[in-house]
Amino acid sequence: MTDPLSAITGLGLLGVACLAFAEKILPAPPSHVLLLFLGMIWAPDIAALGVLLAAATLGSMAGCLIWYAMGRRLGPERANALVGRFGRYIFLRQATYDGFARAYRRNHVMASLVAQFVPTVRNYLPILAGALRLPALPFALATLLGATLWNSGFLIAGYSMRDSGHDLLAVAFRIITVVVLLEMTAWLALRYRRLWWPRLGSARG
Repeated sequence: MTDPLSAITGLGLLGVACLAFAEKILPAPPSHVLLLFLGMIWAPDIAALGVLLAAATLGSMAGCLIWYAMGRRLGPERANALVGRFGRYIFLRQATYDGFARAYRRNHVMASLVAQFVPTVRNYLPILAGALRLPALPFALATLLGATLWNSGFLIAGYSMRDSGHDLLAVAFRIITVVVLLEMTAWLALRYRRLWWPRLGSARG
């Protein structure tokens, strides 16, 4: 019987892109877990890691553009009502959504870039960008840059731990360790967010 790791590695680049796309639509597992996992088991060398990054980023971008198109179709009022009704089920608080709405109006390029570094927000904020009718090209370029940086960080971290081979327990333990450290860092960042949040979008203030 084929184990899960072998099944993933056998999917090829199209499979990687599809996984990245699916994670944007429904983040289960979270992207950082998926990317760490792929970086550990898929890329045998630096060249393959670069190809893996390209495939994962294209998949991520496709998912973002789907949400952006949906947001344009919904418009701001219906998009806001959708978040108000269902946001709590996907860990997207109304206050967070409203905060990024204000940031988008001040500096939509910076907000689109920063959104790619916030878990959950990075999945669904393209709906807001579309609903506000933000220019598609600047949104796409900023999102592409953010997705590339996000994906490359986790893929490189996974690649650096690839010596665990295909030992599922070792892979799982290393992923859990990295994710816990990242979540602690994110918690500290949110704890002191008042130091940097008011600056978001201040370039145009």
